[in-house]
Amino acid sequence: MFRKRFYYFIKIQYLGYRLHGWQKQPDVKTVEGLITKTLRWVMPEAKCKILGTSRTDAMVSAEESAFELFLDHEPLEDLDEFLKDFNKNLPQDIRALSIEEVDEKFNIIQHSKTKEYAYLFSVGDKFHPFCAPFMANFQEDLDIEKMKEAASLFQGKHNFKNYCVRVSDKSTFEREMIKSELVENTEYTANFFPERSYIFHIHASGFLRHQVRLMMGSLVLVGRGELSLEDIRNSLKPDSPELQMDYIAPASGLILNKIEFD
Repeated sequence: MFRKRFYYFIKIQYLGYRLHGWQKQPDVKTVEGLITKTLRWVMPEAKCKILGTSRTDAMVSAEESAFELFLDHEPLEDLDEFLKDFNKNLPQDIRALSIEEVDEKFNIIQHSKTKEYAYLFSVGDKFHPFCAPFMANFQEDLDIEKMKEAASLFQGKHNFKNYCVRVSDKSTFEREMIKSELVENTEYTANFFPERSYIFHIHASGFLRHQVRLMMGSLVLVGRGELSLEDIRNSLKPDSPELQMDYIAPASGLILNKIEFD
């Protein structure tokens, strides 16, 4: 019997603090696992599967992420009604933003896209505990101006072999950072936030495993005076010596800010 398949592109956002990342795993709560469980509840008779666009790590949040829903045999009758019912049954820390039907030519993994990450942090005095789910706190004096200079060095096309872990033989280390800057935070605000906080913005078509957190970790080391701007420049050269950055910044400060598809 011929199987007809229907394809849907769904944008979501989530708070990752209590979750063990995107990918479904046994015995722990993940974004993929909770979405799959909710779909089974909302559509108990449907045969479906999902494919995410980005595998965020444990405790990493997403302002905007997405997944593709593959539905066999019968299409969704009313997309607005489905979205309403889906959100009603999702956990409170996951929200579906939109849904649209796509065709079989769309591939959420291979389709050209830009990922925008933001790393939110504060320095100095310990912050209010309510900040912990989405902001890192470095309880020390850091040279923010020097960190801003270091952040700008990542922009452009460089070799990021020193900024990744668990690489494979197929890994491509040369990546182009479309944007890399550290600025004072004016995007995320709350009455319990510290008086001053900062965001490290980094945009690219793709990232290596733990790349953004290792880049942020190197900025912290620059702020401490343990790395120089010249160290950062040298670490990005194709023929650079092994300068594996080993300080991975805490996951809770990292936010997948946006994904744009061409």
